[in-house]
Amino acid sequence: MVYLVIKELANIAENVIIVTQSLSKDVNQKSDVIYRANAIRVLCKITDSSMLQGIERFLKQAIVDKNPSVSSAALVSALHLFSGNKEAVKRWANEVQEAINSKGMITQYHALGLMYQIRQHDRMAVIKLVQNYSRGALRSPLAHCMLIRYACKIMDEEDPSQRSFYDVLEGWLRHKHDMVVYEAARAICNLKDVTAKELFPAVSALQLMLVNHKPTLRFAAIRTLNKLAMTHPTAVFPCNLDMENLITDPNRSIATFAITTLLKTGNEASVDRLMKQITGFMSEISDEFKVIVIDAIRSLCLKFPAKQSLMLNFLSNVLRDEGGYEYKRAIVEAIFDIIHHIPESKEFALSHLCEFIEDCEFTKLAVRILHLLGAEGPKTATPSKYIRYIYNRVILENATVRAAAVSALTRFAIELEDLRERIQVLLTRCLDDAEDEVRDRATFSLKVLADEELRSQYRKNDYTFSWAALERNLVNYLNDERAHERPFDISTTPIITKAEEVAEKSRAKAAAQEMVAPVLKAPTAAAGGAGTRGAAPATGGDAQAGYAAAMERVPQLAVLGNLFKSSKPVELTESETEYVVTCVKHVFPEHLVFQFDAKNTLNDSLLENLHIVTSIESTDDEDASQLIQELALPIPKLAYDVPATAYIVLRRPGGVTPTATFSNVMKFIVKDCDPATGEADEEGFEDEYELEDMDVSMADYVLPSYIVDFKRSWEEIGGDNEIVETYALTNSASIKAATTQIIDALGMQAIESSSNVPDRATTHTLLLAGIFIGGVPVVARCRMAFEPSSGVTMELSVRSPDALVGQKMANAIS
Repeated sequence: MVYLVIKELANIAENVIIVTQSLSKDVNQKSDVIYRANAIRVLCKITDSSMLQGIERFLKQAIVDKNPSVSSAALVSALHLFSGNKEAVKRWANEVQEAINSKGMITQYHALGLMYQIRQHDRMAVIKLVQNYSRGALRSPLAHCMLIRYACKIMDEEDPSQRSFYDVLEGWLRHKHDMVVYEAARAICNLKDVTAKELFPAVSALQLMLVNHKPTLRFAAIRTLNKLAMTHPTAVFPCNLDMENLITDPNRSIATFAITTLLKTGNEASVDRLMKQITGFMSEISDEFKVIVIDAIRSLCLKFPAKQSLMLNFLSNVLRDEGGYEYKRAIVEAIFDIIHHIPESKEFALSHLCEFIEDCEFTKLAVRILHLLGAEGPKTATPSKYIRYIYNRVILENATVRAAAVSALTRFAIELEDLRERIQVLLTRCLDDAEDEVRDRATFSLKVLADEELRSQYRKNDYTFSWAALERNLVNYLNDERAHERPFDISTTPIITKAEEVAEKSRAKAAAQEMVAPVLKAPTAAAGGAGTRGAAPATGGDAQAGYAAAMERVPQLAVLGNLFKSSKPVELTESETEYVVTCVKHVFPEHLVFQFDAKNTLNDSLLENLHIVTSIESTDDEDASQLIQELALPIPKLAYDVPATAYIVLRRPGGVTPTATFSNVMKFIVKDCDPATGEADEEGFEDEYELEDMDVSMADYVLPSYIVDFKRSWEEIGGDNEIVETYALTNSASIKAATTQIIDALGMQAIESSSNVPDRATTHTLLLAGIFIGGVPVVARCRMAFEPSSGVTMELSVRSPDALVGQKMANAIS
């Protein structure tokens, strides 16, 4: 207790010299009592770098002490001291080597860990360490497991065809201790680009563990095989008979892994037998394990589409059982995926979902199913049979579900003319609903159904809002009290196609599954300093939201206001060069921000104080002369293979929108460094690197915007400010190519599917809409004609409430 109190109070004490002397005396006691080890731990806890030299001799003696507890305490203390006293601890290598060769098992384990810390940046020393102790010198199974992990780190850096320690790993599969055998088998299964031949001995060792009497070994083996089955199901197939015996294992965790692994590795002939076993198994496990089983069944159904009726019957049965929201959601998601990937299962699956919503207690699931029924039901052979299920929700459910049911009925009425009149009667009854949302939807639906043109527009509407961007804009609006003086402007939210929305959801789902997957990854170096702050997320999601979140964390950029638009990354270097740099252009209400993302591909150099010098190379725009550089945020350090970001902030006085070509030069101090340790020389020299030029065009100030009725918007703006220009697009080989170039040049949204151009079209009209910075709407109509001799001729008409904006957009084509 005294040692524990000293250890806890050491961080707040001003003077520990007296305690240090007392602890040193305890460390040097001749008798092997327990307080020697405790004294060493506490002494190292309160010792700083300046005092280490005074106790170094005691610690070196303790490392080679015959008492394992004393030796282990000294080794663990040295591990804690290593981060701040590398050079001092490295001098103890001989004593640590002697401790590894001792007979104490825990001492070997701790000594091996410390020796690796001392040598980890010397690849050849680590290789020698593994080679020396792989020949049977170690007695500790814990030390063997650690040695296996070191061997795997070495092999991860090697070419898969030259696995220097594979034979050593295979030899450990015959070790007398189960822990070592399992660690070696798991290591082989986790090897990069492992082959079936290499996997065979590891799978054989795991197969023996499946029949072991110890539950821990059975669990470890089946979990590893379950993970391996995701990538190498054929390698796991020989274990199927043993895994089937585990389905009845009293440990439900083992049984769950067994059944899910069998579902991944089984063939089509074994599906019926497996499904029968699962039926009785599901009632005995928790919802958490049920979700794992459902996911495995979904994968199996997609693998064997011919078995979809059997799978759907099983899913519909468990859907009626008791269970929480996550469990029921997993089943519904599995059925959705089956409908999406196996079209012939659609009617059967929709019928099961209709039965489920008759007694569904979860509002979210009912709404999702109603949405699916509205989207897929009209496309089935007998769509009328779903109307009853949907209208029952209007009568029996809460307001949220009733509103979703109204929308689903509307989809049926728009798509199916023979049912339209009857559905209109049902929707008319909804006009008396107690909830205003339901009444509003019914009123809107009846208005659309009564007008042929509105029905056509509703059917063709293939666009939706970027939900991540909409959420960000709403949060910004709520947080900005000054913005409450005017209504929220939804036109500033980017529009995406529904296909893009589906693709984004798929990416997000895949990313979520990857995050929860039990994948062991080696630690990566964290980038230090402010230079790493700007990188946007590399995966999925709304890219602009990622950029905005990154800049909000930088105090100098957080005060610029709401981000209007971010461009796509522009490559300023070739991907194979020593320095890779891309630029993203951000437009704020009165500022232009250049985000330079840089990566150093040289492992023997470190760049410091990296900053970008940018200047206007050429321009015909007088507004460009008004740009003022307000801020430049450099990258303090750019280490090997660690991306970082620099910023340049340009002020646009009065909100001018200049267009120009900018030249860019990267300037920095380069220092040579050791590739193995990453330690750089103290002295460096200044250098610079020419980057490609970068254009700021009028498209950077325009946000693509979707409008339902182009003709109405065109007429509402009127022709008073209409600008008409004629262009000869001689560089365009076809109208299809010209359409892509025009959309890129203007940065606007193609309306009414006008971006879809037949391959050999000779005439075409492209309709575009957008929001110019400042919230100014702008629409454009491009009439094009193609002649093989002269190329594409285009008449561009632009309308906007602001004549100056219209003129700028008309002049954007070069």
